[in-house]
Amino acid sequence: MLISLEWLSDFLDLSDITGLELAERMSRTGIEVESVENIGKDLNNIVVGEVVELAPHQDSDHLNVAQVNVGSSDLSQIVCGAPNIKQGQKVIVALPGAVLPGGMEILESTLRGVDSNGMICSLQELGFSDSVVAKEYAKGIFVLPEDAPVGEDIVSYMKLDDDVIELDITPNRADALSMYGTAYEVGAIYDQKPQFNLIEEQDFAIDSKLGQVQIEVESPELSNAYQIRLIEDVEVKASPLWVQLRLMKAGIRPVNNIVDTTNYFLLLYGQPMHAFDFDQLESKTIKVKSAADGDTLTTLDGVERTLEPTDTVIASGDQPIALAGVMGGLDTEVTNNTKNVLLETAVFDSQRVRSTSKKFALRSESSARFEKGINVSKLNESGEQAALLMAQLSGGQIANGVKEFNQLNTDNVQISVHNNSPEKKLGISLTKDDIMKIIARLGFEVEFNEEAFIVDVPARRWDISIEADILEEIARIYGYDNIPTTLPTTPSQPGRLTQKQQLIRKTRTVAEGLGLNQAITYVLTSKEHASLIKSDAHSLVELELPMSEERTVLRQSMFPALMEIAQYNQARQNKDLAFYEAGRVFFGQGTHVQPKEEERLAILLSGEYKGSQWYESKKNYDFYVLKGMLETYFESLRVASEIEFKPTSEIDVMHPGRTAIVSLAGEDIGFMGQIHPLVAEEFDLNQATFFAEIELDKLVAYQTADLVQTPIAKYPSTSRDLALLVDDTLLHHELNSTIAENGGQYLVSIELFDRYVGENIPEGKQSLAYHMTFQNPNETLKDEDIEKVMANITDALKDIEGLEIR
Repeated sequence: MLISLEWLSDFLDLSDITGLELAERMSRTGIEVESVENIGKDLNNIVVGEVVELAPHQDSDHLNVAQVNVGSSDLSQIVCGAPNIKQGQKVIVALPGAVLPGGMEILESTLRGVDSNGMICSLQELGFSDSVVAKEYAKGIFVLPEDAPVGEDIVSYMKLDDDVIELDITPNRADALSMYGTAYEVGAIYDQKPQFNLIEEQDFAIDSKLGQVQIEVESPELSNAYQIRLIEDVEVKASPLWVQLRLMKAGIRPVNNIVDTTNYFLLLYGQPMHAFDFDQLESKTIKVKSAADGDTLTTLDGVERTLEPTDTVIASGDQPIALAGVMGGLDTEVTNNTKNVLLETAVFDSQRVRSTSKKFALRSESSARFEKGINVSKLNESGEQAALLMAQLSGGQIANGVKEFNQLNTDNVQISVHNNSPEKKLGISLTKDDIMKIIARLGFEVEFNEEAFIVDVPARRWDISIEADILEEIARIYGYDNIPTTLPTTPSQPGRLTQKQQLIRKTRTVAEGLGLNQAITYVLTSKEHASLIKSDAHSLVELELPMSEERTVLRQSMFPALMEIAQYNQARQNKDLAFYEAGRVFFGQGTHVQPKEEERLAILLSGEYKGSQWYESKKNYDFYVLKGMLETYFESLRVASEIEFKPTSEIDVMHPGRTAIVSLAGEDIGFMGQIHPLVAEEFDLNQATFFAEIELDKLVAYQTADLVQTPIAKYPSTSRDLALLVDDTLLHHELNSTIAENGGQYLVSIELFDRYVGENIPEGKQSLAYHMTFQNPNETLKDEDIEKVMANITDALKDIEGLEIR
């Protein structure tokens, strides 16, 4: 869940709170924060401009020369190649001196003989991801509203200086999968009560088409609440800029004012919604039912799905028009021609939603919330507010009333907690006033009697149901750091290796099995060498009385020590090097404070790993040999499926085009690649040298799945090949992930068996060939089953920009 501080400030006073401060407080109270990003914090000299004149470039068939009003006395001449630029547009202009994300500096320049004083920008050039930019602007500049004030700073106008916090929401805290729930959480942290300003009601359409609509729910087990509202005479168009920006910051691509409204309230209340084109419904009887075996539905992604009775569908009469809680149907999609919108708000069975989304590989923001749970007490309010905003943005009118089926129980839950439980189970002594203040900060109510206190928990916190839940809430608001620590009294245990010791032993075994020689080096090095790889957040640990200048500080990386060993060996004509070391690095925590210690694995390779023979030529260590060693190591630890190698150019001592960050389940745990030639030259290394460093503590902390023994499949496998023409900048990992996510449950392996660039391949492109193996352990796969999966894969691949299936 991506939380915009600017949006959150609508409900709370956060004027003196930064995103990093809030992230720290939230992490300490139980919700993990993945990252804090701010697109606009470093942007400057970027303003709103107006294209006053536009003429074709005299020496180009795709460039235009624009005279742009940027709020100064003179017009700025800018050469622009965007296909969607037009005279009279309000646009984003980066003036000379501006520095865009990625380090691109805007300078006065000459393009094919014409002076250009700035750049007209797309949203991607400001730092937005391609995936969140509206499709109409995906390949061109972004056009601002007509009322955008010329010359105004774009960061201020678009509210780009906004900390966006990425929360890692666990299933037990699904209430924070909304701005509403997060506002209550942050309010509890800062002792504030959130204020929610509702949209005021407007005049309703009394004589409407809503009377034609009937709702039939097959069983409350499929949906215990289903509501329909009608908004008539709408004009489908782009949403206001403020709506689009809030959606983009939350990772959602704007579509139009109708679809954007449903997504906006998905984020605001955590309530999934869907909008149907009312006039495209074959029947005005809307049914929530199990699909008939063999029913088909073409979903919004253009794929025809064959349904089963385990799938819950929304039907117009007997014709399915949506997969409940997962995705709508193409036939009733809201388009630019839509005039009347049927707005659905509902609660669907979480297990059936999960089963359907998993089966069709259609994981979405909506399905995730239905699976984890939603705040059912706000079902009606969210639907009403969404209809009001939809009417405002589209110029439509809401039909009076609502058609619904509702068997929801939205009563508060009363939980009794024994008076001595906080002290007995948490180890903290709290007065009645202390407990009342903590419960009030959570937005709950409490009553006391002689033996216990009764907490009234609102429906928005459906994760709380027993005494232990209340005690957890008290502990996190009181502050885990404030709870005194005591040593437990436990019976003695027989001696055995710790998890870290076991990992280090396994690491040595695997490394030596890969042909690496163990190195044991000094943890002390010089300041100069220690600064080659150094943490910005931690100081170096210096010795007060070092024995020599070469051994004055504790290392923060294994890099200097292994480089010194390589230099020593090279000087003695020992050029074929393959070393590893499992050791510790040290991070300063302040004066007179014990340094922080971390276990690391480092590998250094250089020279030949196989000499020249009469039957084959010599083979040198390279990037892929090192990567293969790491993959073998991670395979031995059973974490290879969660490992990702991401290109990076941020490590100064490493080659900017041949270095990768190694991440485990999304968390960076190290890096690998070729050492920068200039750095290698400083250590007198005259051949390509490769280095990797892995944080072993993070591997220890990672919980691997249980090892499950499975019988050898009795039925044969089948395979398919797929050739792709893609940009040479596209990562194999992205393609591999897309194929894996859409390959269904019987895809057992994906192999890249060919890469070709050269003759008949356009410049900037590469041809990649993948071999996929499918196997069902319970029966022989049929060709039609494989063809459906291949269709899913190819449809997903087509969404990747620049990709061509050959």
